[in-house]
Formats: sequence, C-alpha cells, structure tokens
Amino acid sequence: MLTSKEQSSVTPSIPHKLEEHATHSPSNKLAQALSSPHQEFSDLANPLLIGLSGPSSSGKTTLARQLKRILPNTSILYQDDFYLEDSQIPCEVETHQVQDWDCVEALDISALRDALSHLKEHGNIPQLKSIQNQNTVGSGGEIESAIIDELRKHVLETVPSMKERRIVIVDGFLLFANNTKHLMSMFDIKLFLRTSFSDAKTRRESRTGYVTLEGFWEDPPFYVDDIVWPNYVKEHAFLFKNGDVEGDFDEDVCKSIGIKGMPKNCSNDVVRLVRWAVKSITEYIEDPKNGTGNPSSGPDS
Repeated sequence: MLTSKEQSSVTPSIPHKLEEHATHSPSNKLAQALSSPHQEFSDLANPLLIGLSGPSSSGKTTLARQLKRILPNTSILYQDDFYLEDSQIPCEVETHQVQDWDCVEALDISALRDALSHLKEHGNIPQLKSIQNQNTVGSGGEIESAIIDELRKHVLETVPSMKERRIVIVDGFLLFANNTKHLMSMFDIKLFLRTSFSDAKTRRESRTGYVTLEGFWEDPPFYVDDIVWPNYVKEHAFLFKNGDVEGDFDEDVCKSIGIKGMPKNCSNDVVRLVRWAVKSITEYIEDPKNGTGNPSSGPDS
C-alpha cells in the first residue's frame, strides 16, 4: 500500500460501478460527490490526465504535491482512495498469512477506471474525503518557493495554453502494472518513478502506518521484504531490461506504451526530479507525438 478529488451545469449520470463503489466505501462518497455541483474549473474542458506511478516510497506523492504548486488548474486523484474496505483486503497465504495491501486485488480498479472515464468525459472529478491526505509522506519533499516560482513562470511562458486547461495528476502505485494495463490508455502523460530496494525499505519502514477506510494499518517487520517489493517486481519487471527493476528501463517497451521513466540521477534529489517532470509535461503539451516515451531524457541542470 502506498500512499483528491467538480461539476458542469447539467449533472452527468453516475457510472454504475462508481456508484456501487461509493455505496460500499464509507470514506469515498463518489456518487454524492459526482452529483453535487462544484464550480471550480467547471469551464475547463478536455482535462489533461497525468499518470504518476512507481514503487512504494519512491516519491510519487511528494512529486504530485510539488507539481500542484507549479502547474495551473491542477488537482490530484489518489489511487489509494480506491482501496477496498479493510475486511475485503486479500491475505497473502504462502508465508505469513497477513493482509496484502500491495496487490491489485486490494483495489477497486473498476471504480478507478469509471472515475477516470467520468473525468475525461465531463471534465470534473469527485470531491472525495481522501484517506491519502491523512497519511504522511517522507521528509525533505518541500521545494523552496523561489524554485517553484521559477518553474511556474517557465511553464506559463513555454505553454501559455496551460492556463486554459484542467490538469489532473493521478498518483498510484499500480497504474502501469502487468494487471492494470487497461488503465494506461486513460492517461495523456505517463511518468514512472524508480527507487532502489534499500531506499524503498528505509523510507517505508520509517512511516508510522497508514489510515485505511475502516482503521489503521502498520506494516509487520517483514512486510517490505516479503510482500511490498516482490509485488512491485512481479507487476513492473516488464518495464526494465532483463526484468531488473534496479537496472535500466527497457526503452523500446517504455516508448511503445508511452511511459517516461525517471532518470537515475533524479534519485534522492527532489529538485532535479521536479525539473524532469515539468520538462516531460511541457514537452508533451508542445508536441504530444514526441513528448513521451524516452526514458533517457534527463532534466535541465
């Protein structure tokens, strides 16, 4: 498990699966949110969807929140807000017989897809009570205001049309996985972060736990080694040469599905990471055909 979410003048119909998800998820009142008027950004159609994925504790939420400070008209939708209820989380039975919060089956992927479809069709997203907003992220993720201002100015000067477009960043650890490939076509821009096993383990184990729909979850001592990381490798090895998730991206595979992989020199450098992401986004908007899928393109220094 890794670590929200307006309305046109005519209320759109609520997708059946999305309504069902709202009925069964106390914290995610999706149906109510979709049927409640919300004026912010209501005149901005054709939203730009940015998928931001990668392993647990790779810096996705930190990056999403910094991008929200830079990009105009931006909201964040968290995949973590589509977890099933606690009692429905599957158990890992081969070794430890504990709940597995880091597998596809722990998420209501159908409800997430319905939310993304609704967003693309109507240009708005539900106002959710986000459990992710109640969880902490790692320290050291805030960038000084001068850099944020510089990047915001650069974005607006480079792509003035962004002022007129709604942007939604979707933050999730299973957006481009083996078992969620059907989600990939929903995103205009696909950014994939990377981290080493040792860094992921250190960051994840430094967290006190996670707010869930019905309570609170703390990782057992073995959780990263035996559940989190093996799940990540299983779902994402196809993006890397020889399946080595700590090695180089398979550029042919990434380009074929439009994924931009984070350069290694962005690891543990949030400023460099944000600059790379901003460059990737502006390049796409300037030229959608050539602005994605080149993992080796690094950030400006």
